[in-house]
Amino acid sequence: MERIESISHTGFHAGSFSVRDESRATAEVVWRRVRVMSAILPLPPPQSPPRAGGAARLTLKPDGGSRGLLDGAWWPRSRDLLVELPALIEALAPVWGRVTRVAVNPEHWPVVPRQVPVLGHVVKVGWFTPELDPHKLLLLSYGAGRWDLLVIPPGSTAASAARLMSAASECDGPPLSASGLIAADQAWEYEGGTAQVP
Repeated sequence: MERIESISHTGFHAGSFSVRDESRATAEVVWRRVRVMSAILPLPPPQSPPRAGGAARLTLKPDGGSRGLLDGAWWPRSRDLLVELPALIEALAPVWGRVTRVAVNPEHWPVVPRQVPVLGHVVKVGWFTPELDPHKLLLLSYGAGRWDLLVIPPGSTAASAARLMSAASECDGPPLSASGLIAADQAWEYEGGTAQVP
């Protein structure tokens, strides 16, 4: 009887050695060798996915502005967090430091990844349905603080995005929530520019 060996993508199969040609002790030695070899292989660093369209479209409150409900606005190019978040977090790193966590309301995001690789580290992503405004993104940085950004819908016109960015980054802060700003801007457009946008 021939000795039977099989190798799978996960290593040696248990029981792949013929009892007649290989003893159980020999198989265990081989198993230990496989485990030791696989344990010392270094893991590659997390790689950022390719970007969809360049730098993040973002506006922030000036330094010294009161916090209010929002710290600025972000206009993503799509609803793909895995593609959009790396550009945003890279743009914020020089200003706000290393962002470690992001929270979203999943209402407008079809897929919410659990983590996103950015700048050689992993940013954890979570979601909250009733607690978080669906038009807001919450960013956390360990030891540095929390920031709230208005998320302007990707399909918005440039004029609408400019109005919303301006309102969200006012020094004293907008008097409305993220959803309130979006609703006010939609009313402004519906009324032909006659309704007031805060």
